[in-house]
Amino acid sequence: MTIHLPAPGGATRPYEPRTEPLSPTPGAPFTSRVVFSAAHVVADPYADVTPDSPAAVDWDATLAFRRHLWSHGLGVAEAMDTAQRGMGLDWAGAAELIRRSAAEAQAVGGRIACGVGTDQLSATEIGYPYGLDEIRAAYEEQLAVCEESGAQAILMASRALCAVAKGPEDFSEVYGHLLRQSAEPVILHWLGPMFDPALEGYWGSTDLDAATRTFLDVIAAHPDKVDGIKVSLLDAQREIDLRRKLPDGVRCYTGDDFNYPELIAGDDRGFSHALLGIFDPLGPLAAEAVRKLDTGDTAAFRALLDPTVELSRHLFRTPTRYYKTGVVLLAWLAGHQSHFTMVGGLQSARSLPHLARAYELADGLGLFPDPVLAETRMKHLLSVYGVTQ
Repeated sequence: MTIHLPAPGGATRPYEPRTEPLSPTPGAPFTSRVVFSAAHVVADPYADVTPDSPAAVDWDATLAFRRHLWSHGLGVAEAMDTAQRGMGLDWAGAAELIRRSAAEAQAVGGRIACGVGTDQLSATEIGYPYGLDEIRAAYEEQLAVCEESGAQAILMASRALCAVAKGPEDFSEVYGHLLRQSAEPVILHWLGPMFDPALEGYWGSTDLDAATRTFLDVIAAHPDKVDGIKVSLLDAQREIDLRRKLPDGVRCYTGDDFNYPELIAGDDRGFSHALLGIFDPLGPLAAEAVRKLDTGDTAAFRALLDPTVELSRHLFRTPTRYYKTGVVLLAWLAGHQSHFTMVGGLQSARSLPHLARAYELADGLGLFPDPVLAETRMKHLLSVYGVTQ
């Protein structure tokens, strides 16, 4: 039997910025919270690549998913860990993703912020053979790409800096330099080691209280250059304590995919905005919930979002860094892409029981626009593993 596959091409299609605006987004901006969905990338399933090859991206499907998020009023957090940054998507691919997505955002009037890091600096057998000057230069290169694209910058945690820094003063020096030269206020991202083990001891200490003091000192020294912070430590009380110590005007964007409803709802002393990977599969439902919050109806907000936590905790279970596999599975089942293939081959990073449970939980929440399509696709996946229905 001869198998005919479509020719690859999504990854090599030239970049052509849109000159005509797309249809306007039907979702009005939120009024009570700033909400970003960290979006996944769609792989080109017909590219002849290996897990350690540069990412082959289906640009049309990837940008279509971002338009889906914008259509509901959500912002897009681009080229973050949800997009497999550092787990299949290298800096060259991320730079192209930033340029394309930022141009699309301008065309539709969508909000976008993009990850800026140092992942063009690769580890060797002896670790990261770089000095602080080289790490600053890598950050500066990526910051320039982001700012030239017209997107807001998210200063992401750096594996290289974490490995090279000798103490809190090195973190303060590098971040202070970047904040002084940034054109617009940025979002600082503190990503915990549960998402990336290479970030253990970020901000110069494995003692989270000491690390928090350094983090706050950096912000206090440059409050006019920090739009907000994204905290991804999966510790609700620590986030609450931290946000209460922020200077006036500096937002806290929760990155806590375990406790987001209560953190976004807030209390009488404040609340968190959101920058969440779980809002990739929850996009429409999350938008509906935040609109309830816009009217002051916290109970309705919680009634919509609280039932989603079980799914989120399942997707982000240990090892948390593989949550992207469940996110992409749900995008395929929901009809946002035609296949369940990921850059770097990460579709194999979760077990069949894990994927099956993700389907059950998502279906129970009514997340699939076409439940029959989702069921059919899930049965196809099960059959690949030898499961007959």
